[in-house]
Amino acid sequence: MNCIIVDDDDQIRFLMETLVKESDALHLVKSCSTALEASNILLKEKIDLIFLDVMMPGMSGMEFLKTLEGEKPLVIMITANKEFAAEAFDFEVCDFIVKPITHSRFLRAVSKAKKLTGDKENEKPKDTFFVKFNSILVKINMEDIFLIEALADYIAVHTLKQKYIVHSTMKDVLNKLPKNDYIRVHNSYIVRVDKISSIEGNNLYIGKQTVPISRAKQKDLMNRIELLN
Repeated sequence: MNCIIVDDDDQIRFLMETLVKESDALHLVKSCSTALEASNILLKEKIDLIFLDVMMPGMSGMEFLKTLEGEKPLVIMITANKEFAAEAFDFEVCDFIVKPITHSRFLRAVSKAKKLTGDKENEKPKDTFFVKFNSILVKINMEDIFLIEALADYIAVHTLKQKYIVHSTMKDVLNKLPKNDYIRVHNSYIVRVDKISSIEGNNLYIGKQTVPISRAKQKDLMNRIELLN
């Protein structure tokens, strides 16, 4: 995990730098003495974890937390004052270490952060999957799939390069696809939204391919596309 240390106390920063460098799970990007310095680092680098002091001149740790937007790094707060713990957890911080910092308490906090990072990685949608085609397992990039068609007990997976006939169900394949990218427009058809070239009446077109839209699915489809009125 790429991490930064944010603390105005030189001795605490030196201790944290030593602990971080001893950990195989961490890579120290920068040790900062102010929240402003840390903010500048976040603009330039991908940071997974912040060790953040609460009481600092200029901008406090709590004030710094309020500036974080978008996909936020995990934060481990560090302070001598236990009373800040409740407020810190309102910001969904990963952990809260009360000074003096011990090696065992540091390792426990890092272990928690590592587990949370692993959980976040597992939540990310996969961008590939394998299908059994002609007795061979073939890897397909999901972004190459523009249409999936139901064929009785099979489905036809249309990609930019080839069509694969696979023994599966529409429900099973829809569960594997990124929900933001694909939509079921008919009981027999799933399409990739950004591959739709035009819509006319009860049909949509992906290149030269015509796909029917069921009446029940029309509203869902129109809610998913961007209309310029």
